[in-house]
Amino acid sequence: MRSLTIVVLGAGEMASGIAHRLFSSRFTRILMSEMRSPLTVRRLVAFSEAVHAGAMEVEGVRAELADSPGAVQAIWDRQAIAVLVDEEGAFLKTVEPDVLIDATMIKRPKGSVRERVPKAGLVIGVGPGFKAPDDVDAIIESNRGHHLGRVIYAGEAEAFTRIPGDIMGKTEERVLRAPHPGMVSQVKAIGDMVKKDDVVLYVDRTPVRAAIDGVVRGLIRPIVVEHNEKVGDVDPSRDVSHCATISDKARSIAGGVLETIMHRFNV
Repeated sequence: MRSLTIVVLGAGEMASGIAHRLFSSRFTRILMSEMRSPLTVRRLVAFSEAVHAGAMEVEGVRAELADSPGAVQAIWDRQAIAVLVDEEGAFLKTVEPDVLIDATMIKRPKGSVRERVPKAGLVIGVGPGFKAPDDVDAIIESNRGHHLGRVIYAGEAEAFTRIPGDIMGKTEERVLRAPHPGMVSQVKAIGDMVKKDDVVLYVDRTPVRAAIDGVVRGLIRPIVVEHNEKVGDVDPSRDVSHCATISDKARSIAGGVLETIMHRFNV
């Protein structure tokens, strides 16, 4: 198979799981785009951290921040994934990807990605918000359950349930959310053990407390957030190794993306 240029919109947890799987499968020309202030919570498994640190490694795969589209090739030459800050997608006017993956996980209607990036060879959407084949060529189911990771060539993904994945019987209790708009300040760090009612962070002066015992698996950086924004994640399993390893959900979605690419190009 010829070397493919792959663009991934987003560099958060799910997008990074996809990029990691593709890079590990020897698709090494990967460019990811991200916001200037990423909203990533599971930062130890997200290439979005390169926006702040300049580089990020997830399970042996390295990503580096590109200061311009012209710097991408040099990053690829160093056998790393490139991450570009571009909230408006302006770089897509100069890039002709073989594969474009919208993994921003916005979970609301986005319209036709194909029309916005007509030069892309294969367009894949992750989760709800797309219709195939009108908006994208294929959709990857992102809801946990029987169909997680399934490739959809005609139709839509399941609606967003707003219910976090079940870990040891805990769902919404695991997630920390901003009680109002404001600036985040951290009290705990990723990997710290917490008890129910421990203060994990503040939004302005309002404490955000753990609802369960567990390990802090994810924690947003100190940025300004909106009301109800996800700002933290407590894992009741207390397995610290989970903090720095890709989740089963991200791996399943990544498998669906890989299947779609192989279906199109492995001929």
